[in-house]
Amino acid sequence: MVTQPTMQGISVYALLALGNAAFAAARDLAGRRVAADVPGMIVAISAVVVVLVGSGAAHLMSERWVMPETHHLLLMAGAGLFLIFGHFFIFMAYRVGPTGVVAPFYYCFTVWAVISGLVVFQQLPNALAIGGILLVVASGLTIVSLDERRRRLTVVA
Repeated sequence: MVTQPTMQGISVYALLALGNAAFAAARDLAGRRVAADVPGMIVAISAVVVVLVGSGAAHLMSERWVMPETHHLLLMAGAGLFLIFGHFFIFMAYRVGPTGVVAPFYYCFTVWAVISGLVVFQQLPNALAIGGILLVVASGLTIVSLDERRRRLTVVA
């Protein structure tokens, strides 16, 4: 509902976006099971290595190699730095905070996606996309609510 793919819109890039969402969810679920004595930065750098391998494979399958200029290398290094700290902070938030507190902040990506769509592409989502966004947010908030309810019942019992 949100992306509204068509047969013309299905490409390796659309599949990469779908894979990104699946792997991000897997990262968040697996992050809850990492032992407390494992440093968060090790987990973050490991996630970035996985991203590097995946993007390298995607690049080899769909792009032609061009030697980047110094400017581009600096941009990639900056993006990598932000990626490491993004993974680190998401991991640490889920590690130390209850899911019910952390998850609503995670859904702020929707607001930024709409803003970037407006600024970069001068487009607002249509009614079907807004319905999909509301469905995603509502399902996330429902899961958080059920998790919090289960936690309260466990504490009372």
